[in-house]
Amino acid sequence: MVEESAENVAPAAAGKKAKPAAEEAPATDSAAPSEAGKPPSGEKKVPPKKEKPPAVEAKPFTEFIQQDYIPALTQALADKGVADLQIALERAKIAIKGYETEPECSQVIGRWSDGNRQFNVYLFEDNIQSARAFSCADGKHQASTLEAFLIDERKVTLDLMVSGVVLRLNSQKWLTRN
Repeated sequence: MVEESAENVAPAAAGKKAKPAAEEAPATDSAAPSEAGKPPSGEKKVPPKKEKPPAVEAKPFTEFIQQDYIPALTQALADKGVADLQIALERAKIAIKGYETEPECSQVIGRWSDGNRQFNVYLFEDNIQSARAFSCADGKHQASTLEAFLIDERKVTLDLMVSGVVLRLNSQKWLTRN
């Protein structure tokens, strides 16, 4: 029986493939980093994720308007040549005929040219992502039209709010001529 078992074992051992020399030898060089400090092949060096600072739009509403929006809007309009600009955040009723019974809302009000030009950005909720409107008036007149402001935007940002006002005032021909 010993002979039978030896015969049975020998064909099984002969059927196995021999291991290549590279697999049998211990890998000494493959675990060491290359000269450039790169990890061995097959391993990817993943840099630690850097946490992004929160967006300025994530600040509380009043803080965002006072610290970020008003200064950015003032600078953008100064770059367009508006000299005596005064911008403030107020909570008041909409001063347009037909809106007298509506509740108060937050308004960013800009005045210049000795008060002869005024624009209002209405924020119906204390959130820049909520409904917004715009009005403007020339001379000592009261605004007569309330326009939707940035209604097609999925996410409103500081730059978008600033450029929206600048574009709207420019289309009114208050900043540059044709």
